[in-house]
Amino acid sequence: MTDENNTDEDNNALEPAEKLALTNGTPALSRSRRQQARRRVLRTILLSGGVLGAAAAGYLPVIYSQKPRLRPPGALDEKDFLSSCIKCGQCVQVCPVQAIKLADLLDGFGVGTPYIDARSQACDFSCDAVQCILACPTGTLTYEKPEFLAVRPGAALAARPILLAKENDPEPTLNLKERIGVARLTRPEACLATKGKGFKGQTRGAEFKGRMRYMAVDRWKPIKIADHPYDVAECDLCARECPVKGAISIETVTAANGSQRKQPVVHEPCVGCGVCEMVCPVEPTCIEIVPREVWRA
Repeated sequence: MTDENNTDEDNNALEPAEKLALTNGTPALSRSRRQQARRRVLRTILLSGGVLGAAAAGYLPVIYSQKPRLRPPGALDEKDFLSSCIKCGQCVQVCPVQAIKLADLLDGFGVGTPYIDARSQACDFSCDAVQCILACPTGTLTYEKPEFLAVRPGAALAARPILLAKENDPEPTLNLKERIGVARLTRPEACLATKGKGFKGQTRGAEFKGRMRYMAVDRWKPIKIADHPYDVAECDLCARECPVKGAISIETVTAANGSQRKQPVVHEPCVGCGVCEMVCPVEPTCIEIVPREVWRA
């Protein structure tokens, strides 16, 4: 009885895996062997997950590359732009408002190429002469395309745009022949002008770091937009701060239901600089730049 009781007690002390092994007539694994087996299984799972994750990550540049980037002024069409840009960063260094960024790894073939995120920091032409074009050593950013590169219908500007900051100068125009995009009112239902509302305060909040040149403050030095609060009875910030003459205005339009309302209207001189998108006080913005968009009357 004593031996049988001891055997029963020993069996009860065994772990389930050991009991199963005894039942099957196979020797039980030691604790260290079981731990090694668990580690091997975990390593296999982690390695498999890593391989699958890396494979999925390889598709991210493809996915993100489908989202068009807003390129700096004077940029060639995207295919020519990507093939000719040497990613030197010269355009980034000369931009007075630091509007130009360099694309990261998610951009695939476009990694290292310059782009503008207008909502964060638009190109307000504070440089007057479009310094990024002057700094580009390859012609990727250019005042005028060579003859063997076609101009897409609607991309060409009808006339050289007049920069309001230079309107009284002997040469008031920007030496641009093509637009980089076109502003579009993408959320008219949220637009303060459409609602007939005004705006008072810092358009993007106290923490917004975007900068812009205000002629009434300083002819040459851009300042933080947060340091220039507004107080307008009817919101017109997109039209008020547009640096290009005649590119955008607040117009009275007829709605679908026949009612009259005010609304930002984009005109042909729009070059796609992005100032309207940057200063829009509504979050998310009501007006956006569509990169590489052409003018459609």
